[in-house]
Amino acid sequence: MLIRRDASLLLVVDLQEKLAPAIFEGEGVIGNSVRLLTGAGQLGVPAFISEQYVRGLGHSVEAIRVAAALNDQPDSTTIETKAGPTVNAKFFEKTHFSCAAEPGVVDLLRAAKRPQVILTGTEAHVCVLQTAFGLHAAGFEVFLVADATSSRTPESRNAAIERMRAGDIHVVTTEMVLFEWLHQAATDDFRALLPLIK
Repeated sequence: MLIRRDASLLLVVDLQEKLAPAIFEGEGVIGNSVRLLTGAGQLGVPAFISEQYVRGLGHSVEAIRVAAALNDQPDSTTIETKAGPTVNAKFFEKTHFSCAAEPGVVDLLRAAKRPQVILTGTEAHVCVLQTAFGLHAAGFEVFLVADATSSRTPESRNAAIERMRAGDIHVVTTEMVLFEWLHQAATDDFRALLPLIK
């Protein structure tokens, strides 16, 4: 099954200030998550950003906050799209490793009325993996973005991706998501997102 922009939402997990420096290939993970947040904003795809135990790990890294325009509004940012204003990048804090286990989060995601979840973040073998399986069990179709997900070690990252793939989680890349959201070339949307895929 292909990813559809009108059926999907983006969930960025725990790309936080005190954890990010320890993440294997962390700059790439953040960069690709920023690309997806930017594309989601331009295409009207709802986005959600989790922050694990902010007191200990800090808030999301600056690049994520900038992509989500967190400085404009503390909880979300409104982005103009062809369909009108779309509320994007809702932030929520959690203490459970799985977003799906945190009270209220599954209801928050279901309220978007999007059955597909595009999942990125850290750490792949802990919060991302538990979130993926939790959302899958809750009835979502989960797409793990492999090049926007990692752990402190490549071994943990690779084991997590292998386990998720074996557990019916779709493994995709950033460009797969962007091109499937776009669906065709020679459109205004394609031209708008071209800088993200060059």
